[in-house]
Amino acid sequence: MTQTFYSRIGKRWFDVASASVGIVVLAIPFGIVAILVKLSSPGPVFFRQNRTGQFGRPFRIFKFRTMIVTSGNGPLLTVAGDSRITRIGKWLRSSKVDELPQLINVLVGDMSMVGPRPEVPAYTAAFTEEQRQIFVAKPGITGFSANVLEEELLASQKDTEAFYLATVLPSKLKIDLAYCRDINFADDLYVILRTIGRVLTRIVEIHKPMNPSPKNSPTAPE
Repeated sequence: MTQTFYSRIGKRWFDVASASVGIVVLAIPFGIVAILVKLSSPGPVFFRQNRTGQFGRPFRIFKFRTMIVTSGNGPLLTVAGDSRITRIGKWLRSSKVDELPQLINVLVGDMSMVGPRPEVPAYTAAFTEEQRQIFVAKPGITGFSANVLEEELLASQKDTEAFYLATVLPSKLKIDLAYCRDINFADDLYVILRTIGRVLTRIVEIHKPMNPSPKNSPTAPE
């Protein structure tokens, strides 16, 4: 990773400022979502899971809980249409609002606003020496490899984990490695603005009213 003032000091300042503003601005929406999650099904408001962070150190990631609490261990990957996803959880995952509690992870220093998406230790343990170079950077809430349609892509595969490990993850790591070699403010700002735009677009699409039925269309046959 190229050592610049931004990568050494400025990025952390930017993270703290951004996360602090985000938590204050989103405090009321956070409270509303927390109540909806609690009412959706028995269980905690937050989902917490071990992920591999900077320098390979483990940390606990925060997300709004989007699935029912079950006994035993379920699949590590979640795909679109998973029966464990609650009604409010479906909206949270589609809009990516479930990721916003990671602002807490950014504030305490486990994550950055922008960086490689953190993986579970079960997957990072098999990283090659080259792939492990992404650990020079803190994992991010968003990044160049973030794909809001990833769950839909995995849902079309018979063996989701095999497809993820053989195709999706290596592709994401290649993109993340390129980011880690040249971390700069311009790229981080671009990714954040792009992510905000995609999330807002996704929310609008989710709430977009359905098209009128052919019966009500002026061009429909009588």
